[in-house]
Formats: sequence, structure tokens, C-alpha cells
Amino acid sequence: MFAALYGELVAHSWHDPASEHDAYQLFHQRSLAMGWLDDRASTVEGDDPEKRAAVAPGLWAMNDAGWSHPLAAPAPNLISWFQVEASAVAGDRPLPVQPFLRCAEDTTARIGTVRLSAVQILLPVQGLDASSRPPYALVPSLQTIDWFGEYNPRSRTSVKIRIDSGRDPSISSVAPQLARRFSQLDQGVFVYGTNELADPDGAPTPPFDDSFWNGPPQHGTTLTGELVEWSCEAVGWLAEAVADSAAGLGVHAPLLLTVTRT
Repeated sequence: MFAALYGELVAHSWHDPASEHDAYQLFHQRSLAMGWLDDRASTVEGDDPEKRAAVAPGLWAMNDAGWSHPLAAPAPNLISWFQVEASAVAGDRPLPVQPFLRCAEDTTARIGTVRLSAVQILLPVQGLDASSRPPYALVPSLQTIDWFGEYNPRSRTSVKIRIDSGRDPSISSVAPQLARRFSQLDQGVFVYGTNELADPDGAPTPPFDDSFWNGPPQHGTTLTGELVEWSCEAVGWLAEAVADSAAGLGVHAPLLLTVTRT
């Protein structure tokens, strides 16, 4: 999984840009503290078997992170990015995008005040097996909608969601069915509005090479609607639902999801 946060970051007055506590270190420490880090790779062959068995599997293994990226487009403003290797997903659980984005937001907010304008996530949908989902968890993120049950009605935010499968045309071919699924889901986290074919130039250029994900963006769809709140947790829930809905429709390609506040 890859996450890019766009917007404005007003650094704390006491923050030292040259500090050893960079994006990688802070994200690693936050992942470890919350029990989300898969640290099994830190053990080596020949270690005590009991030691290896005691290492938590976690949700992801750390890969890379930063406040800036050489491949980032000049606009919109990239304020941080994070790359991890997602662990295998259980049959009744979604991709861990909600904790992933929460960890990314917490890390970024550690050095300053964050004002998000867009969130971009690369979803490894090719790693999901929709046939393994039990009947009660065809879209596993529906099990957590009550977390958003208590909210300020004034916090609802209009958003635009671009979903792109790169050179693979699969998302374009299932776009009507995907929109229909969202309009029928029994939840209030995202209230679906409309869908249309996506403009390839209508989303931020991802800060990684096309070979990283089957790019460039060529085949996509755009959904509009209202999110219960403008937060990385709500965007993470939405991304989980998109990934499982797409996988259920036979999509087996990585998806680039961009959620923009409108």
C-alpha cells in the first residue's frame, strides 16, 4: 500500500527539519506502538524458534516514507507519503487502509498542523480473494460503520473519488456495477451521489513510477457524494469498501484511489 497526503502542513515552531525523527522513523514507531507493525522480518533464520513465534504478525511491514518525493507533481502540494507491504488479509477483514491512513495522519501531525485537501492510496486489490469472504463479510468494512455513528451532522463533506486501474481496463468495465453497489450499501459513512468516466488528468500525478503499479492512469471512474467527515479514518473506510467491492466484481488489478475534498 502507498499513501500520499496533499494539502498544507504548518510545521510546529519547535520542529527541526534536520531532526533524526523523520517520516520513516515516526511512522515506524507509531506502527509499533499501536501493534500494527509486522516485525517478523527483523528475525533471521537460525533465531530461537520461540523468539520468532513471539513476534506479532501485524498489519504491514515498513518500507519507506518521506515528507517530500522527487517524483511528486508541483500541484497539489504533497506533504507526506508512506509505503508499506500489507500482510495477508483474513477472509473476514478488509485491507487495513483505515489504520494505515490513521498512522500516516498521526505521523504527519506530529511535526505540524495538517490541512488535507486530498488523499491518494494505492490499493493492492490483486491480493484480495473475494471468493474467500464469508457471507456476513462480503464487504468487511461494513462491520465498523458504527464507529462513525456519533458525529456532528455539520461535519459531512462533499468529496470526489477517482478510482483508476491504470492500463488495465477493468474498472471502466465495471464502473456502473460499482456505483450501483455503493448506492445499495446499508451505511451512512459515504452517501453516494453520481458517477462518470474519469478524466486521466483530473487527479494528482502519483509520486511513483508507472511501473510501480501498472500505470499510467488510463482507465477509471469518478464517484461523487458526501463523506461523514473529512478525516483519514473516513477516507480509509471508504478505500476499504472500494477495494472489496471492486474485488467482488472481478477486478484483479492494483487501484489508484484519490479522494479530494470539494
